[in-house]
Amino acid sequence: MVTLRDVAGHAGVSVSVVSRVLNSDPSIRIRPETRQRVLESARLLRYAPNSAGRSLRRSRTHLLALVVPDVTNATFTDLVNGVESRALDHNYSVVLASSPRMQPGSDGFTRLLSERLVDGVLLQKGDEAPTELVARALSHPERTVLINSGPVSGVATIAIDDVAAGALATRHLLDLGHTSIGYVGGVPTSDTSDRRRSGVEQTLATAGLALAREHTTALGYTYRSARDAARLLLSRQPAPTAVVVGNVNAGIGVLTEATQMGIGVPGELSVVAIHDIWPAITCAPALTTIRLPMEVLGATAVDVLLAGLETSDPGGNGRNGADTTSRVIDDPTPELVLRASTGPPPGA
Repeated sequence: MVTLRDVAGHAGVSVSVVSRVLNSDPSIRIRPETRQRVLESARLLRYAPNSAGRSLRRSRTHLLALVVPDVTNATFTDLVNGVESRALDHNYSVVLASSPRMQPGSDGFTRLLSERLVDGVLLQKGDEAPTELVARALSHPERTVLINSGPVSGVATIAIDDVAAGALATRHLLDLGHTSIGYVGGVPTSDTSDRRRSGVEQTLATAGLALAREHTTALGYTYRSARDAARLLLSRQPAPTAVVVGNVNAGIGVLTEATQMGIGVPGELSVVAIHDIWPAITCAPALTTIRLPMEVLGATAVDVLLAGLETSDPGGNGRNGADTTSRVIDDPTPELVLRASTGPPPGA
């Protein structure tokens, strides 16, 4: 392995000069041609810095952990891409975790920060866990950013505009002529479902309508729970002519159950789901969705976390930590992706 001493010998300078040049020390005073000779020697010898030693000296691992409820869930793909891309821009790598043993309060989660395995954690909590309880279980809230959760006191939170997403889905159905619109939501403890339902309710109210209690469910975002929710909702009379589904996986479940019940989509029922993933295109009919800025969400969360790490004390104990302001990603805004599962109400 090429060392600083090798580069110094090749460039004809001291090891100290090489170290300061390669670390962009602004206080070093050398001739431009000497600096260029050092850089050229490092390039020719293919010198790579010892990141492990540098991390020890700076009390940094240059690792971040992204903890999500389920790595197999396609709704997290763009989030992961956004986190990884922005982390790499700052010379950080990302560890991805999703098991129950890695949730806040668990030994595995606590070890991440307490034993300095990573510099910080980006956490997308599970819908079943109340945000306040999760926040109290955090071992190092100053080095944690909650994604799409909160707001919660004392912890940085970054979220997408779920209210706008629910509103956009509802406006689309109203524009098609629907006046009987339902909502298939997540579990009662889901922050995102509450906000998306609020967008539905606000938009209906603006049109002089209301979200009927019998036209709402709160069984969860999974494919199976959504099928149960659809059967329950569509068996009631009168049934809605359109539904906003709080999650695309659940939206696929609603489409499946409607087909099993002999209900034509979009002839008898229009379905629009929040989130956009590639399986939505493969449904029959293809599912109309609301695309969310998940990559921007991930990148912004990394920015907030790293800014907090930079302002923490040199020992890495994070006395300052990330800005605990709750932020909402409103640029770009949610986007309607029009496909075949929505149309005018029956008889229109």
